[in-house]
Amino acid sequence: MFSTKGTLPNLIIIGAMKCATTSLHYYLNLHPEISMSRIKELRYFVKEHNWDQGIEWYQSHFTGDTLICGEASPAYTKYPYFKGAAARMYATIPKAKLIYIVRDPIKRILSHYVHKFTKGKETRTLTEVLQKPNDNLYIIRSQYYKQLEQYLAYYPKQQILILTTEELYNQRMETLQKVFRFLGVASSFKSARFNHIKHPTYQKRCLNQTGKIILNWSDNHINPYHPNIQRYLVRLLCYPFSQPMKIPRLDIKLHQNLEDILREDVEKLRTFTGYNFSEWSI
Repeated sequence: MFSTKGTLPNLIIIGAMKCATTSLHYYLNLHPEISMSRIKELRYFVKEHNWDQGIEWYQSHFTGDTLICGEASPAYTKYPYFKGAAARMYATIPKAKLIYIVRDPIKRILSHYVHKFTKGKETRTLTEVLQKPNDNLYIIRSQYYKQLEQYLAYYPKQQILILTTEELYNQRMETLQKVFRFLGVASSFKSARFNHIKHPTYQKRCLNQTGKIILNWSDNHINPYHPNIQRYLVRLLCYPFSQPMKIPRLDIKLHQNLEDILREDVEKLRTFTGYNFSEWSI
């Protein structure tokens, strides 16, 4: 049973996947005026995940008394695979502030592929994965403006902050101060733990067949534990049956093809934000 006490959040990190949402969630939770959910990805507004758990279940994850409370679920920007998240969110928390953190869209695709491959959920080569660009999940989740449009249909622009992974990692303190100002909390707060980066791609390890068997076994046997404990147990059990993952590289032709596919969306995002995204390859 969960406690019915709690409140609704006033901050949602809506994604994108593999763009440092875990690090941002961690950094914000360090601030004394911000409390982020213990379970990072609640996915409440996704019908296929936890919408049917009900609003009391959702509120039970926000029991602090801080000025800002929030969560981070990249599944909220997985349109059209998950539809209606923005509408459900607005109907429930119309005054919430949203943060959408993005990165070089092609690097995000590579990181997404590595993430799924190392977990044994992707067995195809990168070239095979990208052979059919239409209705391709890897590509769609890198079409940031297409995802953002779902929220702009409901939320005013001033309630949405766009960040990049590159600025968060390269100008950490300045970027976090921008976030704090957006949220209306003390922007002078600093922490030595801001130096920590969560789940970098270069640390990913690839499971061998035994590791995949253990991972599949764990999916059915450690569910009673808290998600953070689940992740720790999975790493502990699988690590001896893994090896460092070599990050794949795109050949020039495939890279150019992705540039052509993503260029229009990136240009729309540039126009909307006024940012030039000079560190991106598109």
